[in-house]
Amino acid sequence: LMIRRPPRSTPKPSSAASDVYKRQQFDKETLKRIFEITDKIRDNPIPMLKNSGFLMSTLFYEPSTRTRFSFEAAMKKLGGDVISTESATNFSSAAKGERLEDSVRTVAAYSDVIVLRHSQEGAAEAAALACPDTPIINAGDGEGQHPTQALIDLYTIRRECGGVNGKSIALVGDLAHSRTIHSLLYLLAQYKDIGHLYLVSPEFVKLKRELLLHVAEKDIPLTISADLKEVAPKVDVIYQTRLQKERFDQNDFAMYQKYHRQADYRIDADILKLMKPDARILHPLPRVNELLPEVDNDPRAAYFRQVENGLYIRMALLVMLLSDTDFILNQ
Repeated sequence: LMIRRPPRSTPKPSSAASDVYKRQQFDKETLKRIFEITDKIRDNPIPMLKNSGFLMSTLFYEPSTRTRFSFEAAMKKLGGDVISTESATNFSSAAKGERLEDSVRTVAAYSDVIVLRHSQEGAAEAAALACPDTPIINAGDGEGQHPTQALIDLYTIRRECGGVNGKSIALVGDLAHSRTIHSLLYLLAQYKDIGHLYLVSPEFVKLKRELLLHVAEKDIPLTISADLKEVAPKVDVIYQTRLQKERFDQNDFAMYQKYHRQADYRIDADILKLMKPDARILHPLPRVNELLPEVDNDPRAAYFRQVENGLYIRMALLVMLLSDTDFILNQ
């Protein structure tokens, strides 16, 4: 990641990063560095930004629990401070029709880094272009991208399974609308030694063609399936997602209701019986009825550990954006 933000009152270290708005920013070397910093912070979570005066704004135009809270907790644990909003859509400026770019430039006047969630695909990149002097972190843009969640997911697979090489991974559920699936796929596609990739969904929420072509170009073994029970015994990781109700228009709502009532893509005690003893279940959460609570106490259920990993990944990203990563790596 290149440096784009010029010095302010506190000079920016030469090892600091830039914006984080799309998964394509992360090559394997950058991923390795992020995960090394994350491991260091997990082992020794020192408040690296204490007394720095750094202030983070969380600007969320869509609801969030884990993403917003983990970013805010990450900044506070590092010693920085936070200004936040429950729903930026209800801000007087947004309600009056102000352009996103104008809102972001205004918030940037008060902040050192902005975490942005928006319903419009490409919003974070547009914000980054409009606001080159303040780092923008994409916390989800509609059906587009969720790059920090993809980092969490890949880091969790690394911790739980020792990495992705040789591992078979099933991506299950709403492959059409899930930005976490879209972002994770781009990261996984960099690892050509993946054992096998399974895409498991009903036809009406299958993976978008451009993403499917991207994976196919990487020569990763790939199977498209509509049968979770058939796939479950074969994989090392099941990455489950909910049906994205908010992404369906009125014309498709009948299909949503039909799928919502089905148990074909649900992880329950019966699926656990089919899975490998050392397999793992991931889910970006929130869940609805595609992942039953009866699964929670199984050691293969890694999704709440995945949530905890989110704190450390986001601490690492904030350090990379605002501080000296060489310092923490040398601790």
